[in-house]
Amino acid sequence: MIGLAASLVAFLLALSLAAAGLPRVPAASALVYGASAAACGLLALLAIGVLAAAAAPAGMMLPIGLPWLGAHLRLDALSSLFLLLLGIGGGAASLYAIGYGRHDHAPERILPFFPGFLGAMALVLMADDAFTFLLSWEVMSLLSWALVLAHHRDEQTRRASYIYLVMAGFGTMTLLLAFGLMAGSGGDYAFGAIRAAGRSEALSAVVLVLMLIGAGSKAGLMPLHVWLPVAHPAAPSHVSALMSGVMTKIAIYGFVRVVFDLVGPLPWWISPLVILVGSVTAVMGILHAVNDGDGKRVLAWSTIENVGVIFAGLGLALAFRAAAMPGLAALAMTAALVHALNHMAFKSLLFMVAGAVLNAAGRRDLDALGGLIHRMPVTAALALVGVTAIAALPPLNGFVSEWLLFQSVLQSPELPWPALQFLVPAAGGLLALTAALAAAAFVRFYGVVFLGRPRSDAAAAAGEVDRWSLGAMAGLALLCILAGVLPGLLIDLIGPAVATATGGQLAAQGGNAWAVLVPLAEVDSSYSGLLVMVFIALSGGAAAWIVHRIASRELRRGPAWDCGFPAADPMTQYGAGSFAQPLRRAFAPILAARETVLMPPPGDGAPARHAASTADLAWRHLYAPLVTWIGAVTLRANALQFLTIRRYLGLVFGALILLLVGLAIWN
Repeated sequence: MIGLAASLVAFLLALSLAAAGLPRVPAASALVYGASAAACGLLALLAIGVLAAAAAPAGMMLPIGLPWLGAHLRLDALSSLFLLLLGIGGGAASLYAIGYGRHDHAPERILPFFPGFLGAMALVLMADDAFTFLLSWEVMSLLSWALVLAHHRDEQTRRASYIYLVMAGFGTMTLLLAFGLMAGSGGDYAFGAIRAAGRSEALSAVVLVLMLIGAGSKAGLMPLHVWLPVAHPAAPSHVSALMSGVMTKIAIYGFVRVVFDLVGPLPWWISPLVILVGSVTAVMGILHAVNDGDGKRVLAWSTIENVGVIFAGLGLALAFRAAAMPGLAALAMTAALVHALNHMAFKSLLFMVAGAVLNAAGRRDLDALGGLIHRMPVTAALALVGVTAIAALPPLNGFVSEWLLFQSVLQSPELPWPALQFLVPAAGGLLALTAALAAAAFVRFYGVVFLGRPRSDAAAAAGEVDRWSLGAMAGLALLCILAGVLPGLLIDLIGPAVATATGGQLAAQGGNAWAVLVPLAEVDSSYSGLLVMVFIALSGGAAAWIVHRIASRELRRGPAWDCGFPAADPMTQYGAGSFAQPLRRAFAPILAARETVLMPPPGDGAPARHAASTADLAWRHLYAPLVTWIGAVTLRANALQFLTIRRYLGLVFGALILLLVGLAIWN
């Protein structure tokens, strides 16, 4: 298995090199994307085989990398779970790109990087030493940066790629420090040696904080999220789906691998940090999603929200593990990992929907769309599945993972520490608010984009997209339905990965009647997505039949309800800003929301103007002042290039002394 997985990774990396020399013809794009989809499909099948068989970890060493270390690769249940996620998400994005790529005017700026990006992410998952992990992580970051910069002539794209590159470099440096602390003065960077080494609780806690910063910056945790709302929308839509649905999960894998596997036991008092950061990230992310007017940026903010939900689950798993409650730790970990898989499915689907709308209507701003359900009926139906799933409504998959998470929150009184007994229910309240706001955000998203009347000529002229794009979206929509209706099969499949991380796993769920999910005890809680779906189908069908039987068949005509605006102008419809106004005003201090009304003077026939805006407080109060300070410091440091040779030699000598002192202290 490990040999086949390594061969598929090598194939993807080689395909990237070969794509650079292919001629600029449509067949080249189809060939590269088709081969990438095939490799991802094989990776997914391989991962399913490892998980289903609960196979023992397998490793191999390649004679590359550091001379005294080599490149160690390992395939176990945890890495297989994320390989499955990568295989499905990468395969769907590749199939979608076969059709979407026909509209790209510069495919040569995407093709050489796309398969390599997939291969680098797979190599991160298989790495079994710090050098291979960090090298693969950096290659993943650089190739994704090149993909974000594909449409480089746009000023906003160049700005987004620069912010992403800076944050990616910062995250990698933090990870380098974390692995250095774990390796210690012995300098053995193999994961087996790191796993076996002993370290104090304080040092383990420091490593966790560094991983929370390093992996969290790639995943989109606040306040390290600033690159994500600008970089994901700037990338081509199939790349956006891959970055949001898959790459953020690779970052989560890095956190789970180190914190739950390599670093060893952690003190209970560090878990509140993870829970709190995750919960606050979830609320802030969805608040911005509710208020943003750009379709792809709404989805990017929602990714931040879902990453926060996953980290809240991981923090709960840490708390329960520290309390020696492996069953409850497995419940929280299962919720987090299932939500990671679910988010890959519905977020990839929705970014593909956004790409289809962009190709068909040429617009991303919500207030320029509308009425697309009549012009893109298949896309609208698939989008409805996606928004229902991401809003965590039963019987789809988003509800299952959030329900599991709330079940673990309800078990927090079992924890022996009063601080966590208070904090976890408070975090549960934040997560409940997040779920409600997510429903509001995606009712708004779907209603403004697909319902009503077209708000622009471009929306009125839109048409359905190609079959490759529809097929990829349909596959992800089917996955959302199956994972929601039959969640027990998914939970059983990922059980070995949960056991690797927490030492326990949930009882087998696949054999329960009516696909009932019983995470703890049936008297405590149970859920059946299958029964919910049957109930919805029967009750909805019965209601429709009764209405048609009882209602009059006479044709009645009357004026349509005009909401107080008798003019038939589509601009009188509720827009994105209209839907968001109550929440924008309620949370104005958190969102730095401002509304301005410009009224013309008496006698002036010009229309009144209303404008509303929000701002990211992290950027305004943290990053913007930091950028200003760095600019001032570098301006002063410019004088260093005019020193004499004696002063340069003095600086070199001083730096050497500091390095020697540091090494002496370290040893």
